[in-house]
Amino acid sequence: MSIQIGQIAPDFIQESTQGIISFHEWLGNSWGILFSHPKDFTPVCTTELGTVARLAPEWEKRNTKVLALSVDGLGEHDLWLHDIEQTQGVSLSYPVLADSDRKVSNLYGMIHSASDPSLTVRSVFVIDPARKVRLILTYPPSTGRNFAEILRVLDSLQLTDRFKVATPSDWQRGEEVIIVPSVNDEQARNLFPEGWKAVIPYLRYVPDPVQTS
Repeated sequence: MSIQIGQIAPDFIQESTQGIISFHEWLGNSWGILFSHPKDFTPVCTTELGTVARLAPEWEKRNTKVLALSVDGLGEHDLWLHDIEQTQGVSLSYPVLADSDRKVSNLYGMIHSASDPSLTVRSVFVIDPARKVRLILTYPPSTGRNFAEILRVLDSLQLTDRFKVATPSDWQRGEEVIIVPSVNDEQARNLFPEGWKAVIPYLRYVPDPVQTS
């Protein structure tokens, strides 16, 4: 199945290390991040799961729940979580789906047959509280993810949902943003009464409105 940005994230019911997860119900009013791992007991995945666990305060600040997936079963997951805690110095407070039947993997298009028909690639889906898919990233199995970038995109999505702005290249939280082209100058004067910096007519910078509100 091919998932598109803007569509409703497919719902599912699947076992996890924290019990049965009914995905849409589990999300509640939160943002969600669903990210897959090729299999248990692999070195790159071990570091990734530890990184996500250490970022727990950051996910909480952003009202975001994280959910991992691996194609192995609960028995393997329980043993693997012990390895993660031992090697990464952190325990997992979030669930890991046991997707040995590949139900969720296939539902979200995480199996790329040209890579390996039995394993997932490193997929990431950011899902908003309305259950819409807002970001899709796919990494090859050999490359660990940059979760600082995923946090950065999450910040951008949450900011631009609140204000009529977009974020420029390499933007970081608190930096200047861009007034979207659909807002003309007359509308912009009402939305941004302190004015803006126009480099060219369609490139108008304003301070991060969260920082100035």
